[in-house]
Amino acid sequence: MSHTLSPLAPKTYPDMPSIGGVRFATAAVGIKYAERTDVLLMLFDAPAAVAGVFTRSRCPSAAVDWCRANLPGGTARALLVNSGNANAFTGRKGAEATALSARYVAEATGCAPQEVFLASTGVIGEPLDAHKFDGVVQRLAEEAREQDWVAAARAIMTTDTFPKAATRTADLGGRTVTLNGIAKGAGMVAPDMATMLSFLVTDAPIAAPVLQALLSEVVETSYNAITIDGDTSTSDTVLLFATGAAGGTSIERADDPRLGAFRAALADLTRELAQWVAKDGEGARKFVEVRVTGAESDASAKRIALSIANSPLVKTAVAGEDANWGRVVMAVGKAGEPADRDRLAIWFGDVRVAVAGERDPDYSETAATEVMRRDEIPLTVDLGLGDGQARVWTCDLTKEYVAINGDYRS
Repeated sequence: MSHTLSPLAPKTYPDMPSIGGVRFATAAVGIKYAERTDVLLMLFDAPAAVAGVFTRSRCPSAAVDWCRANLPGGTARALLVNSGNANAFTGRKGAEATALSARYVAEATGCAPQEVFLASTGVIGEPLDAHKFDGVVQRLAEEAREQDWVAAARAIMTTDTFPKAATRTADLGGRTVTLNGIAKGAGMVAPDMATMLSFLVTDAPIAAPVLQALLSEVVETSYNAITIDGDTSTSDTVLLFATGAAGGTSIERADDPRLGAFRAALADLTRELAQWVAKDGEGARKFVEVRVTGAESDASAKRIALSIANSPLVKTAVAGEDANWGRVVMAVGKAGEPADRDRLAIWFGDVRVAVAGERDPDYSETAATEVMRRDEIPLTVDLGLGDGQARVWTCDLTKEYVAINGDYRS
């Protein structure tokens, strides 16, 4: 199935610098899609520190199980990703497929299978034929040279309409380090600990436990702050690798003061990648930032923001460019969080549409509609109860979303 390029797609891609200690290659093996790359092999010249966060779905994929089992080892030599098949809900065959996939990579690279990380995305319930990787992995290992990050991002796409890649640099104890990332996701996106798939690599010398602390922290305001359709994937996986190729003393403590700029860069990078996922929502035409302020706590604000962002009625109003603020009131009220109707205020962009429990006396339908005609729409709710605040990002819900998912397996 072909999908029209999202109107929110980037007009240009960043110049992604190379990162020392990592190489990769892509291939088309026909897992589901014809004549498009669907396999990515990333290799690390020396053992890289690794951190990961995964879906909290009670029906995780076999690849998620594999990564969870290997993550305590703290080191990675390779990452193998395939699109077109999630290898989820595939029972014993799924576990066997992950073991065989890792074995192919280990044999081609001379590392242990436990140093191979795996990710799969695509159709749920269809066994993954890992034999398709036989020979291909060996060729990819031999070809792995250049770092074409956009090509890598393209290889992990399913219903995405554009690849997602971003880069940042940061000062780390007087040295400049680089952080690159790719992501995929367009549907079945309401992340619960991670996003559909995202892989981040830095040349910073950071120990695995510190990487884990950093990653677990930033997902809450990035990958866990987006939603497209309210459905959490079986395959959510974010992996962060550190090659240490930038040199310098390894950072062994999460409270090391040298980490300040790196922590900020990681948060900024993951937030950008997460927003690109929301902008590529299946059938999306509009990008929405939902900001909730004045809540009793940040956690309460986030639950209310997600209630708004996940509401089909809010999202269809956005699609129809209808400034229907009553649907926002509904979504706040159903969230189950502390709220006082008579303190509520709502803005579409900089247009206040409701205040003190009723329509704003200066409300202008024309001004509100102008905001709704934008490609990117800020929506703000102030609860007037406390200091809690949160931001989440979503997209509109269009007929195209139904069309895409109505025949996804065909």
